[in-house]
Amino acid sequence: MKRDYYESLGVSKTASADEIKKAYRKLAKQYHPDLNPNNKEAEEKFKEVSEAYEVLSDDTKRRNYDQFGHEGVNGAGGFGGAGGFGGMGGFGGFEDLGDIFGSFFGGGGGRRRSSNAPQRGRDIEVDEVISFEEAAFGVEKEITYSRVEDCPDCKGSGAKPGTSPETCSACGGSGQVRRVQSTPFGQFQTNSPCNACNGTGKVIKSPCSKCDGKGKVRRKITKKVHIPAGINEGQTIPVEGAGSVGFRGGANGDLYVNVHIRPHQLFERRGTSVLCNIPITFVQAALGAKVVVPTLHGNVEMTVPEGTQPNTTFTLKGKGIPELYSKRMGDQYVTVVVEVPKNLTGEQKEILEKFAETTDDKQYNKKKKFGDKFKGFMGGDK
Repeated sequence: MKRDYYESLGVSKTASADEIKKAYRKLAKQYHPDLNPNNKEAEEKFKEVSEAYEVLSDDTKRRNYDQFGHEGVNGAGGFGGAGGFGGMGGFGGFEDLGDIFGSFFGGGGGRRRSSNAPQRGRDIEVDEVISFEEAAFGVEKEITYSRVEDCPDCKGSGAKPGTSPETCSACGGSGQVRRVQSTPFGQFQTNSPCNACNGTGKVIKSPCSKCDGKGKVRRKITKKVHIPAGINEGQTIPVEGAGSVGFRGGANGDLYVNVHIRPHQLFERRGTSVLCNIPITFVQAALGAKVVVPTLHGNVEMTVPEGTQPNTTFTLKGKGIPELYSKRMGDQYVTVVVEVPKNLTGEQKEILEKFAETTDDKQYNKKKKFGDKFKGFMGGDK
């Protein structure tokens, strides 16, 4: 039995699109096969959350799933935790009490993260459009995007080359200043960011001219990203550490590549299956024929049996799209569309009229069955 899609992503059934996307990104990064080589459990988990996201991120599929369950979306497969409040959610230690009193007496309320602490770089999101074939077989793409990096002149220090930031004399380099306040409950000590250095603990007297003392610049970069075979429309590839550079030794952010697939002029995709309509003539349908069918894997000769009816669908095994991170291959379904000729010449019409004279209801099963039902209907009215 498949798990509930909401349960797979760790979100409620009332979760917003942003909540679903955030949960998927977190889990996709955690279980991505590139980050968990030779880990079958992680690979299966990645497929599970990707399939869940593909359905829940699409308004129509989500409505069908909510109403009919897995049957409503035909098990659509694809590419790809719940967050919460840890610990006690507050009042976790005596230091929290100091923060509470501080909020009453001008301390700012709540524990502040030091401005001098390492800070993770920002995540970056980009869209990449690929062809139908590239989605089917995978591709290496060069993604160009803009991110924040350390200034090449000052190496991220913010100080003019040849100089260095100096320790703030106001806070002694801690980035924090202590204040003692008297209250009816006694004296309370609070910490607040140092105004002289903006909480960094450093003062830049000679700023770098390239970055204006910020230590960071925005730059365009190009990165090769592997898009795996079988990826589906709207799925996201996480690239760890490819986002903006962190501050004060913090980790880099991540890059998220949202994949979009151009429609194909011949094929339609459903999961790992490829659908294709092939026009054939009335004569080919009646007498049978061999027709050449295009597939993603090359042209294939297919036999159309004698007496093939319009909209009959044939299956070409293994000619579809591979399942994501698997060797299993989907099939191609070919539907023959019988085309009725137009603009017939007099001679052609005469030939068809003679042909019609030689046929009877035994050769037209559907027509005969309809005639029998029609007679019964008319007889029932009398």
